[in-house]
Amino acid sequence: MIIWINGAFGAGKTSAARELIELIPNSTLFDPEVIGGALPHLLPAKHLAEVSDFQDLPIWRRLVVDAAAGLLAEVGGVLVVPMTLLRQEYRDEIFGGLAARRIRVRHVLLAPDETILRARIADRAFPLDTPDGELRVRQWSFDHIEPYSAALADWLGADAHRVDTSDLTPYETAERVAEAVRTGAAAVCDIVQTPEPTAETLAAGVLLFDEQDRVLLVDPTYKAGWEFPGGVVEPGEAPARAGVREVAEETGIRLRGTPRLLVADWEAPKPPAYGGMRFLFDGGRLAGAEAKELLLPGPELRGWRFVTEAEAERLLPPVRYARLRWALRARERGAAVYLEAGEPVGG
Repeated sequence: MIIWINGAFGAGKTSAARELIELIPNSTLFDPEVIGGALPHLLPAKHLAEVSDFQDLPIWRRLVVDAAAGLLAEVGGVLVVPMTLLRQEYRDEIFGGLAARRIRVRHVLLAPDETILRARIADRAFPLDTPDGELRVRQWSFDHIEPYSAALADWLGADAHRVDTSDLTPYETAERVAEAVRTGAAAVCDIVQTPEPTAETLAAGVLLFDEQDRVLLVDPTYKAGWEFPGGVVEPGEAPARAGVREVAEETGIRLRGTPRLLVADWEAPKPPAYGGMRFLFDGGRLAGAEAKELLLPGPELRGWRFVTEAEAERLLPPVRYARLRWALRARERGAAVYLEAGEPVGG
């Protein structure tokens, strides 16, 4: 299990986490700051200069998941992770990656009053060798109060178990967190547990269209990026049937009959991904009344939208957009297309 301690910069996450591991038997502290500290030794300076926050780098989010999972496999027990997460898509990607490894996450938010938070930042002592200087780090903390407040008013306040630490010492905060975990007040996060593949997989997606012929895209909680409704084909399951099942589970729309195949695309292995066959089927056009019956978003989905092909190009990763582009051409021509890595092969 992981206890993820969230909060604004200066909320006292690390101090509380150090006290917490003394209260919870067989617990270990893992601070993802060490991942950020390692990135300058791993990535070219030019690449690092393109972002102002390590969290914006996909490699940081991936390494946090891998390191946390590896550490738990090594030492077992409970991992206490003090780290600010203000962007919901990053929270979903990281927690979803952990859930895919069957690691339960309890999300706790340390939330002192803003005036107290500002005072703590102003009085905070920094190491003499703090990179870029004390003033810059302090200003960084102040600059992130507004994004923190926005996240708190939006998704963060509803997602995490909130602990008001305005009048609490780090030890008292740790006691509150330990009690919330023990009683279940800090519940396990409701993130879809999609096991990571260990070999090539079959996946089936279904294209659904509105009355303007815009295609439906969904934003899964368990992985980054927009996608089509669909998912992994279960052993012994026909791909078309899997697509219909996934559409019903994700959207509430129950398709009649077998959808027509548009694209079969072989995705080459690209470590750490294993690749495999990807199918896209035509789920047809939804009437206005049917579109209103969409149950999105649910536990698996953060959002959805109907988009034009041009809009889809901006939202989808290149390989998925290539698949969509050929699927739309196949829909126009009435003939399925075989692709390899998003490009047609053969006659």
